[in-house]
Amino acid sequence: MHTLRIFLAVWMLSLINPALALTLKPQRVAPGVYALVGEVDGRTYDNEGMNATTGFVVTTAGVVVIDSGSSYRVGKQIHDAIRHVTQQPVKYVINTGGQDHRWLGNSYFVTLGVPIIGHEKMRADAEERGVMQIQSLQGELKEKLDGTRVVLPTQTFATRHRLRLGTTDFELIFTAPAHTPGDILVWLPQTRTVFSGDIVFADRLLGVWPFSNVAGWIASFDALAALKPEHIVPGHGGVCDLAQARRETRDYLALLRDHMKRAIDAGEDLQTALATLDQSAYSNLANFDLLSGGNASRAYLEAEAAAF
Repeated sequence: MHTLRIFLAVWMLSLINPALALTLKPQRVAPGVYALVGEVDGRTYDNEGMNATTGFVVTTAGVVVIDSGSSYRVGKQIHDAIRHVTQQPVKYVINTGGQDHRWLGNSYFVTLGVPIIGHEKMRADAEERGVMQIQSLQGELKEKLDGTRVVLPTQTFATRHRLRLGTTDFELIFTAPAHTPGDILVWLPQTRTVFSGDIVFADRLLGVWPFSNVAGWIASFDALAALKPEHIVPGHGGVCDLAQARRETRDYLALLRDHMKRAIDAGEDLQTALATLDQSAYSNLANFDLLSGGNASRAYLEAEAAAF
């Protein structure tokens, strides 16, 4: 009877644990192009801080990882997910921005000797905020953060960088500081697919932070729109088209920018500007209650600084 009880306890744990574990399932976007779609809510122990969308591209000469994940452990899980699709080696990692889930997984891929590419502003941003990002994740992720350390891009660029691996072309495009100072687009012209990083949020409200730049973010989105992509792998949320990306990212940023500019021009203080801003059209998006107030305040402060 004692042995039976132990068996039943182990069996029940086997049912529970998979539901609590992070599962990265490659979603085919276009030939050779895969997205790894994370949760749209906050960072948790169960999702291992991977509340973001990343991906990878399989070429005839190897794999390019687009964003390495939120930790050493998640970087390894990204690699495991890749192996379910191909046994090709990882040849490059590209970091699209300076948020933790874009690059802390570099600490895994560097152990494979993989070159890491990012914008020069992204590298500076990660260098400045990296230790703080790891410390802020420590309380939530606990032992799941083991092995994670600051590993910066080994190759940087200023405006555009072209990469060809096998028969696949990659164009890395920087326009302006956006969600973070060094956000870039990764454009795959042959499949008309763009990995937007945090220049596009889908299915959830974006976050404007003290290091964000609303005006630059809109300019960066417009550079994406000019590419006329057929597939967008956003920084957060599911794979989307340009119409959804515009509706849930650019239109929202434009609402913040335009309202706050009018408020500043009219001499309104922060509280008046906040009271007259109507964000209700976006209340269906995840995290609206959490982020909308701070977004509005920071957009006001940016508009105020630009006016003086």
